[in-house]
Amino acid sequence: MSQVPTGLTQIPLPQPLVDAVARAGYYPELVADIIRAAVGVEEIVSHLVHQETTFDQEAVRRHITVLVTTPTRLVIAHADDFPDHSDRQDVATATTECIPLRSVRGVMLTHVVPDPSSYVPGSLGRELTLTVGWGTVSRVDLLPAVCADPTCDADHGYEGTVTADDISLRISAEAEGSGALEAATAFARDLSARVGG
Repeated sequence: MSQVPTGLTQIPLPQPLVDAVARAGYYPELVADIIRAAVGVEEIVSHLVHQETTFDQEAVRRHITVLVTTPTRLVIAHADDFPDHSDRQDVATATTECIPLRSVRGVMLTHVVPDPSSYVPGSLGRELTLTVGWGTVSRVDLLPAVCADPTCDADHGYEGTVTADDISLRISAEAEGSGALEAATAFARDLSARVGG
């Protein structure tokens, strides 16, 4: 049970959020505390919990990302394993970022749908990527520019697109279940309806 520092008011986290953090299984009390610290006294309107495990040559690393919206902010919490080679004890790092909802520039959902000719309405496909951008990080995709003349070999420079890409989460029904896709879609729908105001 975590102790609340004297003089600070803590609001209780919604039970569905507490349950989702507990199911993710990555130090749930730590994750709950960093969310509480970032949210402060604001009400939590919606949330999305995404847990992933990665493998490298040295170890298995766990990572959890929690997205939370309040009436005024998008709060992002990350917690993951930190490689500490000085001793044998586990070390975790936890970071939060708070973005005003008015600063969120875009919410993008990319759906992967197998066999689209047999698509069943409402089935959501087998995976999706949720990308949220607020202008801190952008991705630039460049391609050589071409003209309409197929025999032209002149250098026309480059053309491309700049895409906001501050956070991207890939959710797979095969790995996480169809409920994870539904939760990500619901969160994206809620966030999309409230940004840019």
